[in-house]
Amino acid sequence: MSKQILTAEEKEQQRLERKERLTIDDNYEPLVPDPQYILQVNQLKKYFPIKGGFISRTVGYVKAVDGVTFNLKRGSTMGLVGESGCGKTTAGRTILRLSGEKTGGQVLFNGREVYDLDRKEMHDLRPKMQIIFQDPFSSLSPRLPVSDIIGEAVREHNIVPKEEYEDYIDQVMDNCGLQPFHKDRYPHEFSGGQRQRICIARALALNPDFIVCDEPVSALDVSIQAQIINLLKDLQEKYHLTYLFISHDLSVVEHISDKVGVMYLGSLVEYGDTDDIFANPLHPYTKALFSAIPIPDPTVKMNRVILKGTIPSPANPPKGCKFHTRCAYCTERCKKEAPVQREVEPGHYVVCHLYDK
Repeated sequence: MSKQILTAEEKEQQRLERKERLTIDDNYEPLVPDPQYILQVNQLKKYFPIKGGFISRTVGYVKAVDGVTFNLKRGSTMGLVGESGCGKTTAGRTILRLSGEKTGGQVLFNGREVYDLDRKEMHDLRPKMQIIFQDPFSSLSPRLPVSDIIGEAVREHNIVPKEEYEDYIDQVMDNCGLQPFHKDRYPHEFSGGQRQRICIARALALNPDFIVCDEPVSALDVSIQAQIINLLKDLQEKYHLTYLFISHDLSVVEHISDKVGVMYLGSLVEYGDTDDIFANPLHPYTKALFSAIPIPDPTVKMNRVILKGTIPSPANPPKGCKFHTRCAYCTERCKKEAPVQREVEPGHYVVCHLYDK
């Protein structure tokens, strides 16, 4: 097989294209803190470097989160949905500063840039920002009893005086449906639903304002899912909590969320009130996603939207609109020009050329 010989111009063009791919553009308009929002996310990016060669130099980036923007009001819930690998979990962990440094953008929590805080300030802020992980078993230490799992961070952050500690742990466990005799048991002695209640109790024990719920019911039975969802809603009403609810289950998201964001290949393609999104999805990807929701009526024919092609790699996303390789409405403009977020209806934002004015 003959080796292709490139001209000097072609080599230079390849070099420039490679340089362009590796350049991280972080141009954005800085946010002004707004007190009505507990969380303001502006053009958030999180790239993971790809190493190659003998000296392990960076040859590319996996663009796990690529320009996500949304605001979250206090006491509300935002659902974050999308296919596996679209960057939902990475977005949640990046917001909480659990994935190292961000690549670009802003994360304002109560008006303060999370990534500008020093170690002590971040330690003081940690109790206010918590997470419930997807797998309750792997996120709980098998060597600690329940009382220590829930109380470890309570002692670290001096949430209550020492003389009130035991009563406080009992109260937190009771709020999450756990009994006092559970305190001396270990995670392997509980069912999946009970383990998830322990995870919720561990997060709630620090009196948080904001909780990232990373698919908290995906590993549970349907009947147990309902109990955990109702528990989360009850705790939200009681303590005025704010949730970022990451899930694949659209029916659960519709039930618990006030707003919904739809992610595709690291970007937010549609964002708005839950009622508006489910009643009138605008982006072609959102329509395809919602068409897969099962209807509990055998007489109703489902109009499934079948997406053709495969999901592009986040390490080498297509130019223009990231969805154009699978979109039935793709035009030449979609292949060349990336769309920007537009407010099509009041509070309903979409990233698609179909709605350009």
